[in-house]
Amino acid sequence: MKKRGKKHLEEEETLCCCEYVNRLGERSHVAACCCDCEDLDDACDRFLKRESQKPESLSHVAAVFTDRIRVPWLWGGARRVELSVIPPLILLPVLLHIAALHFLLGVVSLIALPGLVLWYYYSTHRKKGRTLFFLSLALFSIGYMYFLFLTEVLPRGDFGLIQPAVVTLGVILTLAALFHTKRDPGIVRLNLEDVHSTVTYHSPLAERDSAVNGGKHDVTMTVANRAETAKQGEADLQESGHRNWCPVCKVVRPPRAGHCRICGVCVRRLDHHCVWINSCVGLANHRSFLLLLLLFLSTSLYGIGLVLRSVCPDQLLLTALLYCPGVYDQYSAALCFTCAWYSSMVSCGLLHLLLVQIINVSFNVTEREARLALREKTARSSYWGLVVDTGVYSRGFRENWAEFMSMGEKLNPPTPLPTDLVALLGDGQKRD
Repeated sequence: MKKRGKKHLEEEETLCCCEYVNRLGERSHVAACCCDCEDLDDACDRFLKRESQKPESLSHVAAVFTDRIRVPWLWGGARRVELSVIPPLILLPVLLHIAALHFLLGVVSLIALPGLVLWYYYSTHRKKGRTLFFLSLALFSIGYMYFLFLTEVLPRGDFGLIQPAVVTLGVILTLAALFHTKRDPGIVRLNLEDVHSTVTYHSPLAERDSAVNGGKHDVTMTVANRAETAKQGEADLQESGHRNWCPVCKVVRPPRAGHCRICGVCVRRLDHHCVWINSCVGLANHRSFLLLLLLFLSTSLYGIGLVLRSVCPDQLLLTALLYCPGVYDQYSAALCFTCAWYSSMVSCGLLHLLLVQIINVSFNVTEREARLALREKTARSSYWGLVVDTGVYSRGFRENWAEFMSMGEKLNPPTPLPTDLVALLGDGQKRD
C-alpha cells in the first residue's frame, strides 16, 4: 500500500499544468477534451436516426463532460471545474447588459433573474444537493459590481480618493468575513482517543483484603463489575439521548445540535444551511455570519448611493431608484442604473435575512428550532412570522445577546459514542 501510495504521489508530481488523471485513472491532457467521445458520438447518432437513447449513455456523457472541464494548474496538474460555477458568470452580465438597453427590457430582466435563481434553489433544495451556483453568483456579483463601479461610475462622478477607498475596503472586509465564515461551523466530531483508548480499571473488592496477594485484584470480578456498570450506563444514555442520536454520523448530538442533510454532518447549535456561502451556520461561525451580512449591506448601500448620485444628480437618493428621467438616453448611465437596481434587490433580501437573525438571537432561538416549533405548534408567532418565541432557551434580551457574543470561544469536546461508556467510566475511576 505504501509503495502504491508513493508511486501515485510521484505520478501527480510529474504532471504538467495541463495534464490530469481522469476518472478511469488514465493520464490525459486538457487539449484532448474533444477526443475519444464514443458515448457522445453514439448519443448523437441515435438522435439523428431518431432511435431511443441507451439508459446509461446520457449519464456517461455527463460524467465525461464533467471530468474534462478543467483549468490548468501549476501544482498537481489541471483542476476540475464544478459546472454549477459557470452559469452565473454568463447569466449575470448578459441580463444586466440586456436590461440597460430599454426600460421594458430592464423590467423583464430584473424579474427573470431572481425568478431563475429561485427556480434553481427549489429544484436543488428538493434534492438536498450541494451546489456552488449560489456561492459563485454571490462572489461574481461582488466582483462584477466592483468592476463596474471602477470602470463606469468613477469616471462619471465627481469623486475623490475617499469614496473608492471606502468601497474597496468594504469589499475586502466582506470577502475576509466570508472566508472566516466558511470555516468550521462547529461540526460534531468523533473522539477517536476515547474510542480506541485502552483503560486500566482498579476497584477494591469487599470480600478480599487489599494487602492480600500484593494488592492484586480478581480479574473476573473486575470485568463483571465493569460490564454491569457499562450496561447500566449505556441504558441510561440510550434512554436520555435517543432523540439526539444521529444514525448517519454515528454520534450523540449535544443539545441544540442538528444534522444537515446537504453537508452530511452534525453541527453544534445549527441555525440553517446558507446556500450563499455553501456552508452551515452554527455555533462556531454564527457571529461571523452576522458580521458578513452587516459588512455586505453597508458596502452595498454605500455603493448604491454613489451610483445614484452619479447618474441622477438632480434627484433625492430615496426617489432616484423610482424616478430618474433621461437615464436610458446613455447606455453607460443605464447600465449603472440597472446595477443599482440589482444591488438594491439583493440588499433587500439580505436585509430581511439580517432582521430575522437579529430577532432570533434576541429570543435565543435558531432558525431550525423556530421551524420545528412552528411545525409542532409549540411556539408563539407574531408579526407575520418574523418573531418566533419557543420559550425554551430565552433568558431575556441582554442575557441572550451576551450568550450569543460569547459562544464559540470555548467549544465543548466532541460527544462520545454510547460504545465509549467503558472508556468514560474507566477514566472517571482513574480520576477518583
